[in-house]
Amino acid sequence: MSIKLTSVNKEYRLGQTVVHALCDVSLEVDQGDFVALVGPSGSGKSTLLHMMGALDQPSSGEVWVDNRLVNSLGDHELAQIRRDRIGFIFQSFNLIPVLSVFGNVELPLVLQHVAKKERQARVAAMLERVGLAERAQHKTEELSGGQRQRVAIARALVTRPSIVLSDEPTANLDSTTGEEILELMRRLNQEQQVTLLFATHDPRIVAHARRVVGIRDGRIQTGGESAEA
Repeated sequence: MSIKLTSVNKEYRLGQTVVHALCDVSLEVDQGDFVALVGPSGSGKSTLLHMMGALDQPSSGEVWVDNRLVNSLGDHELAQIRRDRIGFIFQSFNLIPVLSVFGNVELPLVLQHVAKKERQARVAAMLERVGLAERAQHKTEELSGGQRQRVAIARALVTRPSIVLSDEPTANLDSTTGEEILELMRRLNQEQQVTLLFATHDPRIVAHARRVVGIRDGRIQTGGESAEA
């Protein structure tokens, strides 16, 4: 699954002030790529991820997802793309507190109308892979920050997405768990050609990535993109 941004601008109005979150951003991410998006806090990394994941619309410019112009799609079509093709790992987790760990990971499969037996098998296998099988019936409020991060990662991967967009995926993980999750991501990228785009400060992710893209003040940095990490 490929994503292309052409001359994208995103502006927010805060009272009388206009915030330029993205400024004339053009970027292509090809199927099977592994991109680390790096830059200081407030540089526009999260806004760029939201744009590429069809969570937000640009003020101007074009966003193409899998050769479809996002700007021209309706809410239903956008929801289908997000549900079926894209896995999101949010920095704030966005878990549902009334559901168990199992229920949180299962929910996107319910929305995809996956049969119950297959849902249960896929969720159980994914929780095993992220080291949370014994916590399956716990509520998320009973988990540590690192465990909640792993639930968010499992939920993003259980749908077998074409692309995974992640905002600081290892921020709440200890070094051992972080390495295990990165190895899982690397295998998905290499074996299944899952496209990965991570906004990060973590040098471990930068080391794994095939490309590193720099962003500052809403602009892609000239010379901040390398073909090899």
